[in-house]
Amino acid sequence: MTGYIELSIWDIVLAALFLALNAVLSITLRLRLERQLLIAALRMIVQLLMIGLVLRAVFAAGSPWLTLALACAMVGFAGYEILARQQSRLAGLWGYTLGAGAMTAAGSIVTLVALTSQIQPEPWWSPQYALPIFGMILGNTMTGVSLGLDTLHATLAAERRAIEAQLLLGRTSLEAMLPMIRRALRSGFTPIINAMAATGVVSLPGMMTGQILSGVDPQEAVKYQLLIMFLIGGATGLGVLGAVIGSAQRLTDSRHRLRLDRLADAGR
Repeated sequence: MTGYIELSIWDIVLAALFLALNAVLSITLRLRLERQLLIAALRMIVQLLMIGLVLRAVFAAGSPWLTLALACAMVGFAGYEILARQQSRLAGLWGYTLGAGAMTAAGSIVTLVALTSQIQPEPWWSPQYALPIFGMILGNTMTGVSLGLDTLHATLAAERRAIEAQLLLGRTSLEAMLPMIRRALRSGFTPIINAMAATGVVSLPGMMTGQILSGVDPQEAVKYQLLIMFLIGGATGLGVLGAVIGSAQRLTDSRHRLRLDRLADAGR
């Protein structure tokens, strides 16, 4: 099979009826989720239509600067999402820059390696390849980083007395905080581990499904999906590790004191 099946607007409307059914069920069962469903659906429609237009223009221009600008915009929004998903966060600029920085560094390194040594488009920064790959890696790394930081901050606050007791007994801040750091790292790694465990048996990932629907041989689609999953897993691990360790260091000082005063309430 070659080519792809073009969808009409009525095909999309028909699919949307299933979501409308969920809204009706919410009203019937008094779940009070219909408003959230409507807002989320409208937001998704607007965002996808806008990004479709933007990507068309960027692909047509073929400019490395436009590609870089769009990648920076993606990083900016992802960094905000990391901040917004934390119940408590580092105060000041640290709250944004630490999570966003760890995510950006990990995602950029992995994406650059993939583009220059494995996929090798011409040119290597071709937006048709660079932006979708960077987006997939960034999105998954964002989830891991936000979960890792949220778990670390919540755990440190809950175990404050136990940590300070160990510090009084002469342990270093790293020794006292190590169980909480490990818990945060496990939390950050969990989504990608679950995704890899279920891929292929429980679900066919979006990229692989899209390639198969567009006529790509399934075996070739599998190879691309494996590449992407390994890249996502590597970037997520690096991002979570950098963010959690960085935040743990920020929440202590040179005198091995726990500095939870450097946390700010996320306002939830």
